[in-house]
Amino acid sequence: MAGRIRQDDVEEVKARTNIADIVGEHVSLKSAGVGSMKGLCPFHDERSPSFHVRPGLGYYHCFGCGESGDVYTFLQRMDHVSFTEAVERLAGRISFDLHYEDGGQASDHGNRARLLAANQAAADFFVERLSAPDADVGRRFLGERGFDAEAARRFGVGFAPKSWDALTDHLTGRGFTTEELAASGLVSQGDRGVYDRFRGRLVWPIRDVTGQTVGFGARRLLDDDKGPKYLNTPETAIYHKSQVLYGLDLAKRDISKTHRVVVVEGYTDVMACHLAGVTTAIATCGTAFGVDHIKVLRRVLGDASGVGEVVFTFDGDAAGQQAAMRAFGEEQRFAAQTFVAVAPDGLDPCDLRLARGDAAVRTLVESRTPMFEFVIRHTLARYDLETVEGRVAALRAAAPVVAEIRDPAMRPGYTRELARMLGVELGEVTRAVRSASSRSKPGEAGGGRPAASATAGTETPDAPERPFSITQLPSDPATRLERDALQVMVQYPDALGTDLLRHAVDCRFGNPSLAVIRDGIASVLASSDPHVSVDRVIAEVPAPFAGLVHQLAVAPVPQRSEAELAVYVQGVAGALIDRELLRQKSELLGRLQRTDRADTAAFATLQRALVEIETERRALRAD
Repeated sequence: MAGRIRQDDVEEVKARTNIADIVGEHVSLKSAGVGSMKGLCPFHDERSPSFHVRPGLGYYHCFGCGESGDVYTFLQRMDHVSFTEAVERLAGRISFDLHYEDGGQASDHGNRARLLAANQAAADFFVERLSAPDADVGRRFLGERGFDAEAARRFGVGFAPKSWDALTDHLTGRGFTTEELAASGLVSQGDRGVYDRFRGRLVWPIRDVTGQTVGFGARRLLDDDKGPKYLNTPETAIYHKSQVLYGLDLAKRDISKTHRVVVVEGYTDVMACHLAGVTTAIATCGTAFGVDHIKVLRRVLGDASGVGEVVFTFDGDAAGQQAAMRAFGEEQRFAAQTFVAVAPDGLDPCDLRLARGDAAVRTLVESRTPMFEFVIRHTLARYDLETVEGRVAALRAAAPVVAEIRDPAMRPGYTRELARMLGVELGEVTRAVRSASSRSKPGEAGGGRPAASATAGTETPDAPERPFSITQLPSDPATRLERDALQVMVQYPDALGTDLLRHAVDCRFGNPSLAVIRDGIASVLASSDPHVSVDRVIAEVPAPFAGLVHQLAVAPVPQRSEAELAVYVQGVAGALIDRELLRQKSELLGRLQRTDRADTAAFATLQRALVEIETERRALRAD
């Protein structure tokens, strides 16, 4: 095994890595003031962004769930890797050669890095084999669906030869063990040993949001293949089908930029959409669109303000209708508006592009129907609206759908639309909607959903117990000043300078928790190396206060430009010092009143001290 990575290398890799780049691969980040960014927390489900990142300091903190740390902590929590693996992964990104205390090399067996490496090697193998003579059936399949060699290259499509051991022999020849191949899902185990899982199939690499290949989806091509039409990688340490979305690595930037995502049903549909110009298309991998998929998408979408769009495309057949209703079951987990797009003649995006061209695919997405309108029409279609009984039953079924519309400004419009569709009085529909609304608990999704989605939408977003947050501090001016002063001390120590920092930490603090952080900064300043940093302050304070340091390090300052920053930093620290000088002045005045004027020496000493304090206050305010 490799020894411990040298601490100098750990710090160097961290210094060379922009934490916003790493977090940004999982979360859509937006500016939150000078040097601060924020987005939806990747560690818990939330509707408003409370996850803050400070690229300049290399730290993040969520004010919702309390998760905090540096770039190594983020990778450990997001990708379930060890500290060593996190350092090695980031070092690899910047081509930095790590050194180990025993002179060893990086550990490379039985861990996530090896599984990822095996999957990437398999992806390269499949791509290479697509040009082989025996892959003609795969090339024909792609060509018949409008995909040329360049399209296959763009999406990494490959071919698994019809062999029991071609991939196994290829990868073991490159140093991978059969145990690693089994752990990565590339081979299966039988009575006669291991054998290739994918054989005689067209293969799509399934990548995580960072672009690393974590699994594969393989399409049946041969008549003698009795397996399922699509065969996916089984659940592994790096592949979880309920959390991965095909094409997200390619679509994430445009999703974040346009605040729109298009959810399609298959790999070829994703390819067709992207080639047609709908570059925000993604698909699930062998499973229904579910809660974990939504959590992943919301972070990339920046789904907080409700301005985004989620467009679901479904086939026009019965299965497509059921898929739409399942999607509606989870609709309220999005803050963004949801839509449904069903192509004419029930064509999926791939067939639509083949039959009518790229423009037809773009038109399909642009002509989307609001999810609520689609579900209302689908619900009414189950009843005979020519009869009184049918209209009454339809109203009872559709009223809960209207009652669950999140936007209160839209609800009256859909109430009128439902009345029009049913051909009944508006007042009757309004009463039915109000009744359905009163039967649903406030904020609970799925309270009055139709039977097709009654079980799908009842789970509410995660509500973790919130740890102590600086937002819970008393709101009085004194405490706010102490909090703000500590923020600038931790975030901008260089802008303050050592002398002003020392003066600031000499001030008394009324809040006991904030006083502990002040003492930690004072301890750093008293050391042989007085440079203040987040890591050094955390090392000084008791462990329960480390999270408080993280919060102070990432909390945004109110200034919006670099020009204002220096003024703000100096002003906050100056206000804290001025408050302390005022306290000292008050104490001296009290002592002066209690001093016998006959004691001229003591009286003069106090007066000189008062003059010095007042002079210092004036100089501070002048600065």
